[in-house]
Amino acid sequence: MAEKCYICEKGNLAKKKVDYKLYGVSIGEFDAEVCDKCGETFFDEEVSKKMTETAKRKGLWGLQTKTKIGQSGTTLDIRLPKKIIDFLNLKKGKEVEVYPEGKDKLVISI
Repeated sequence: MAEKCYICEKGNLAKKKVDYKLYGVSIGEFDAEVCDKCGETFFDEEVSKKMTETAKRKGLWGLQTKTKIGQSGTTLDIRLPKKIIDFLNLKKGKEVEVYPEGKDKLVISI
């Protein structure tokens, strides 16, 4: 008998290969249990360790950070940490597109 979902407690868990993405970059397909009702995905501890190792190898580990909004004259600016600059290969003068996504998210697209 299939195990019930730990979250919704209504669906059954099925073993599947799941394409896992971190910051929109695929780090590979991994074994997981997926609820057939709510879609929640569960990875065991060994798989989680493999996912972490892969993310570190691909340079994705530790990219998320907090920064403060600064001011330059009458405009506001956001400083980017070196890890993100290096990962995205950003250079001074490179043009980017900036737009809001809702009231609580700012998207910077290169």
